[in-house]
Amino acid sequence: MTMDIALLSELLFLRASWRRRDHWDSRRIAAHQERALTDLRRAAYAGSEFYRRHHAGRLDAPLAELPPVTKADLMNNFDQAVTVPGLRLAELEDHLRALSVTGADPGQPWQERWWAAATAGTTGRRGIFIWDRSEWATVLASYARANDWAGVPVGLTHPLRVGMISSRVPTHQSAVVGASLRSRFVPTLRLDATDPLSETVAALNTFQPRLLVGYPSVLTPLAAEQRAGRLSIAPESVMSASEVLSEQAAARMLAAWGSVPFDVYASTETAGIASPCSFHNSHIYEDLVIVEPVSQAGMPVPPGTVGARLLVTVLFSRTLPLIRYEMSDRVGVGDRGCPCGRSFALLTGIEGRVEDVLLLPGLKGQVSVHPNVFHKVLDEAALTGWQVIQEPSGLRVLLVGLAASASREVVHADVVSALTSAGVVGAQVNVQVVEAVERTPLGKAPLVRALKGQP
Repeated sequence: MTMDIALLSELLFLRASWRRRDHWDSRRIAAHQERALTDLRRAAYAGSEFYRRHHAGRLDAPLAELPPVTKADLMNNFDQAVTVPGLRLAELEDHLRALSVTGADPGQPWQERWWAAATAGTTGRRGIFIWDRSEWATVLASYARANDWAGVPVGLTHPLRVGMISSRVPTHQSAVVGASLRSRFVPTLRLDATDPLSETVAALNTFQPRLLVGYPSVLTPLAAEQRAGRLSIAPESVMSASEVLSEQAAARMLAAWGSVPFDVYASTETAGIASPCSFHNSHIYEDLVIVEPVSQAGMPVPPGTVGARLLVTVLFSRTLPLIRYEMSDRVGVGDRGCPCGRSFALLTGIEGRVEDVLLLPGLKGQVSVHPNVFHKVLDEAALTGWQVIQEPSGLRVLLVGLAASASREVVHADVVSALTSAGVVGAQVNVQVVEAVERTPLGKAPLVRALKGQP
């Protein structure tokens, strides 16, 4: 199927108009946010019974005084949260289920007016999100902006060959986005992150992408294949998404392809949130979203401080409004100012998600162990990938491509030492050298996987 012409036209219009926003100063950005937020709340209160009830008594209150909204809140009240009468979660679930069963094109709109995607439920609850044509064009444009800011040209006379290694599950947003963009302007090779590495290498060698996009856990072994001579591609740019990109992984991609990867920050619910400019400073899309890093108690954290979670308001959401939507991401927002000239605030850090923080036994109860504890030990020990999986019996540490300077016994001792320093007592650690890390049904390979039922 070719790309929807009306959708393509709106996408091209948005990309052109957004380039002018690159020159906005901080006052212009703030004024835009204020107007867009007013419009969003007006639409939500007019059409959503849930938001009228959820914000009762605070319809005129500042954004910071409104109660957060969780995924469970939205899914439990979906039919009342949407602003379109007659739109029902049960029917949308039937549509997504049919996509998985029939293999229909996910880029084609449901009922000729809606695009939908589902989250995997890694935080305990599957979420379903829906967009009309205007919203979906904005979603696509937010991902295209990452290319623009990275300096990757694409246009009617300059097609962009994209090699994307992520999930091919038709209900995953990356699949819906890829299918929606498929055209002669953006020839796209979509590969599944769960495919054998040799098959992925062969497909990329044949396709020769200008832009390579994927999870870090896929890009890192591909970088090793490039340096070994089995993969022979010359992408103009490499983009990482959906997983934590470590400094070591970025360095290996730089050595393989000659450029530092661009780490795009996005989610199914929000689409693009931030991406790097050509100076590799990650700017927040403040014209599209308002982000609020907060403490565990829900209070704002100081600029530059990584919050315990994130509240996001999606300024273009209308069908399913997202106002102070709670995400488990741990990020910080810094100052403005960049040699690129953009005044959008800078993203100062992404430390993963709270479900990646393990709770392990200590002297006085459970101890929270951040993924950084494992990064310090394993980033250098594993050449192409690692993973820590919490099980009832202890921790299973998987290493792919053990470094010459390391051994399984040394890694075991280093992990135990790091855990002891973090206050952990009596942790059982099983280190295994494997061919590949374990992936979720969507092809992601979270670095640290908590025991089921743990936050």
